[in-house]
Amino acid sequence: MYSRILAPIDGSVTSAHAFDEALKIARAGNAVLQALYVVDLHPVAYDATAAFYPDIRRTLLEEGRRLTSEAVQRMAREGVSGAPRIAELSLTGDDIAACIAQCAEDFGAGLVVMGTHGRRGLRRLVLGSVAEGFMRIARCPVLLVPGREAEERALEAPQAANTPAD
Repeated sequence: MYSRILAPIDGSVTSAHAFDEALKIARAGNAVLQALYVVDLHPVAYDATAAFYPDIRRTLLEEGRRLTSEAVQRMAREGVSGAPRIAELSLTGDDIAACIAQCAEDFGAGLVVMGTHGRRGLRRLVLGSVAEGFMRIARCPVLLVPGREAEERALEAPQAANTPAD
């Protein structure tokens, strides 16, 4: 079993679903779980003026503290140990996937559990998903968890295929 599990979170439904799975695995294996929030200012840095940069950064850090606090509360309710981490990308540094990989290495993660897509909008469409980028550079096993909506569509697809057409 895995003794150290990293779970990136971003506030999306898919991320929350992946965190649910990470909690289950950690609880079953008595593993240490680290919820990871990455502050990414790349998309806003190009769209916002320098005057708004400190406010945007502060807002993203506050969101990270809120989300990691919620994760710690859920971990405590489930009897899972661990501490969260907030990592921040520099404007000239790596992308989110590389940051997650570095955090996984720093933590000594034996497993990374992450959603297949999160809240990254247009940048995701243009540059590819964070999960896909992470899979290319991961040095440990990765469990990709689809959003509940994707699971529901997958379950409905066989039923729709068996329905006679008019």
